[in-house]
Amino acid sequence: MSTTGEQRPSPIKDDEEFRERLRDLPPSAKLVAKVLETEEPLSQGQLAEESLLPDRTVRYALNRLDEAGLVDSRYSFRDARKQVYFLDH
Repeated sequence: MSTTGEQRPSPIKDDEEFRERLRDLPPSAKLVAKVLETEEPLSQGQLAEESLLPDRTVRYALNRLDEAGLVDSRYSFRDARKQVYFLDH
């Protein structure tokens, strides 16, 4: 979820690779990824609302997805104080 110019893993080439990288993540990360697959970009609060997970669990899931190189973020165009998240594939 870095907005800096740090080196990221290469983009995911296909759905099979995406699924393989998602396979070992916790269920909360899989649910957040599924929500982002259908509706993106979303803020952390919107993800909590859509997934019915607590904010803290959504934050954990986003961190795990970021570590796996499956999610990225940017500042919201509507509210520059918030970040929105989207799948990185």
